[in-house]
Amino acid sequence: MISIDPKKMASMIDHTLLKPAASKEQVLQFCKEALEYQFASVCVNPCFVGIVSKRLKGSGVKTCTVIGFPLGANSTSVKVFEASNAVREGADELDMVINTGALKDGDLSYVENDIAQVVKASSGAKVKVILETCFLTDEEKAIACVLAKKAGADFVKTSTGFGTGGAVAEDIILMRKTVGSSMGIKASGGIRHLQQALTMLECGATRIGTSSGLTIINEML
Repeated sequence: MISIDPKKMASMIDHTLLKPAASKEQVLQFCKEALEYQFASVCVNPCFVGIVSKRLKGSGVKTCTVIGFPLGANSTSVKVFEASNAVREGADELDMVINTGALKDGDLSYVENDIAQVVKASSGAKVKVILETCFLTDEEKAIACVLAKKAGADFVKTSTGFGTGGAVAEDIILMRKTVGSSMGIKASGGIRHLQQALTMLECGATRIGTSSGLTIINEML
């Protein structure tokens, strides 16, 4: 098992609050925790980007939001608007969901263009492509990784946390094998404890998406 200190672990966690009923008070509490522990980012729904960006400004903690979330079935033009609007409001990182139906239909040009247009609209903000691996075959996971890489995305990501399954070690291994060393991999969905996070990192993940960041860090102290 890899050896990592709490500070390094914190720097690889997206402190995530994407619950439908999340309140402004809860979001600001997540910001406070992220500033204290120096998490990689605070990941919130788009309506909170402006609040989070203002609170985190100058801290080194990034503002992250989601695009086409959680189904990925929005039209490309809607995803582009979401992305450009989020960046204008201060988002540093965008986690977008692929169009799973198009992937399963074999409409690979649509999937690639969908990602590429969001990358273009991101104006330099990092783009993480959510595959929602629980709905995909291994072949489809690999194809989606290749398309994300071709489209210029910075990361591939396992899950929204709203599907039928989350991050599993085998998927991280497959994703890393497919994209090589040039892309980040975000393990997200069901990661609530230190051992799970360490397993994902050992398999090739470079970022952990979780609402249990405090639990993970406190297990190290």
